[in-house]
Amino acid sequence: MSTTWNTEEYSATPPWGEVARQPVFATTHWSVVLTAGRSDVPQAQAALEKLCQTYWYPLYAYVRRRGYARADAEDLTQAFFAWLLERDWLGVADRQCGRFRSFLLTSFSRFLANEWDKARTQKHGGGRMVSLPFDDAEAGCARESADNATPEQSFEWRWALTLLDQVMHRLSAEFTRDGKAELFEMLKPCLLGERTAQPYATLALKLAMTEGSMKVAVHRLRQRYRQLLREEIANTVAKPEEIEEELRYLFAVLARR
Repeated sequence: MSTTWNTEEYSATPPWGEVARQPVFATTHWSVVLTAGRSDVPQAQAALEKLCQTYWYPLYAYVRRRGYARADAEDLTQAFFAWLLERDWLGVADRQCGRFRSFLLTSFSRFLANEWDKARTQKHGGGRMVSLPFDDAEAGCARESADNATPEQSFEWRWALTLLDQVMHRLSAEFTRDGKAELFEMLKPCLLGERTAQPYATLALKLAMTEGSMKVAVHRLRQRYRQLLREEIANTVAKPEEIEEELRYLFAVLARR
């Protein structure tokens, strides 16, 4: 991954003004799953499925790093989510799991140890199929194959990138909805790299804006990014007080590469 994320820009410790104080935890995905208890609540099922569809890639990277061939890794990932979504998804989700990433990796490890042989035997016996874009995932795994990361480190690295990609997709969708897709593409580099390296004057000239107006636009873009980042992280933790700790963990993972 060649992108350089400015982790200082989005760290958990600096004050974030109004953005930081906005409530983001009221209806988050993982909190819905955990508060559903052991009853089959449709909202919790939908929330878990959304999380799984978003964060399957880190598990694929994990199992590939463990040495499984591509075909087996694809089957494993699909079979795991079919098992999780159809069978005991609420039974294995409890508040002790805390963060969704921990729940996901722990559940997958148990699945590899206890369920994979049965799932492979029953592969052609029907059941739910989970459609996942493995070609894109395999390309990413190939780019990362030369490093010495453990399977767990590969999972965490890919988890962090997936989460940031989700934030970027949401931000892009907002600009596109407002008819500002081109503006977003022009401003997006300002979310990456060092603040002092941003080409404000060049961008201002291209967009027929003053440099001061450009800096205001970038400041607002960064504020919205920070808010969406907090919301995305809130979707994956059990309690509001875990958001800041998860932010710090996220950037610690990014800083390792």
